[in-house]
This record gives sequence, structure tokens and C-alpha cells, in this order.
Amino acid sequence: MIRVLIAASSAIARAGLESVLKGSDSLEIVSSEEADVIVADEEIPEELVELRPKPAVVLLVADPQPATMLDALRSGARAVLWRDSTPNQIVAAVEAVAAGLVVVHPEDLEPWLGHPRAIELTEPLSSRELEVLGMIAEGLANKVIAHRLGISEHTVKFHVTSIMSKLKAASRTEAVTLGLRQGLILL
Repeated sequence: MIRVLIAASSAIARAGLESVLKGSDSLEIVSSEEADVIVADEEIPEELVELRPKPAVVLLVADPQPATMLDALRSGARAVLWRDSTPNQIVAAVEAVAAGLVVVHPEDLEPWLGHPRAIELTEPLSSRELEVLGMIAEGLANKVIAHRLGISEHTVKFHVTSIMSKLKAASRTEAVTLGLRQGLILL
């Protein structure tokens, strides 16, 4: 049984969280300092941060901005959820942090992990450009690509510039990454 202490900003918020958490057979609401997990609304109360052993904290926030999420994790929260999370998500977060995991909604990770951007090619890559892109993906230098294709190094540079322009890539690595994501090359 996971012992949960609710630290809500209002009596209404506390009642709502109690209602959500009492619906789970694996959770027990406690009002003592023997909690395994604290579910806090908006901020982690200072007096609870000092508890020993230190309970895991599930923090519910109204503003799911990247800076807010990062600040919450840095201040000791093990889970940061939106205030309007579903009861199932809140219960799952409590169970996960009790098991030693960290929980963040997948949408909140996008600013840190980045998300693949779809490319709209103004014009498709030519067969020669696809061939050159594949060789770039193999890690070959322009000189080696030129030798393999029987063309000048200057022509290879022209193809690389054209590939990067069409893919809107800032580097050879980004061009390869975008080519892989779009299925233009296979490794």
C-alpha cells in the first residue's frame, strides 16, 4: 500500500484529490509525516521538503510551460502533471514515483527532446542527389564520393549544397537525419 499525503492549495482541491486517490486500491491517504508520496497542488510546501525519509512528490501545475516543468523537477518533484490531468494519470504518476520513476507528460518533453519536423520538399531530390546523400550517410568525404561516382569533387560539393538546400538542413548530419526520417535513405 502506497501512503499518500495531499498538500493542496485549497479545501476544494484537497477534496478533489482525495476523491481521485481513494478510488485506487493501492493507495492510502495519510495525514502524517509517514507518507511515501506527496501530491502537491502548484508548489511543494517547504515543511514537506525537509521530511526524512524524503517522500516522492507529484506536483500538479496550472502552467505546463517548459520553464515551470524544469523548475519543478529541480525543486524535487518526481512527477509534474497538468492540473487537469485525468484521475488515471494522477494515480499512475503516484504509483510510478513510488516505484522510483520520474513522470512527465510526453507533450511536455517536446521542447527538450525536439520533435521531428516534417519537410516539404520544394522539389524532389534527383537520383544522383539520393546517391550522394546515401554516401554522406555512410560517412564518406566529398573526395571519396567523387572517386566512387567518377565525378569531380566540385560536382559533389554542388550536389551536397543542393541536397542541404532542398532538405532545409544546416549540416550534413542534419541532412542525413532528415533523409532517414523521410525514408529517402536506408541504413
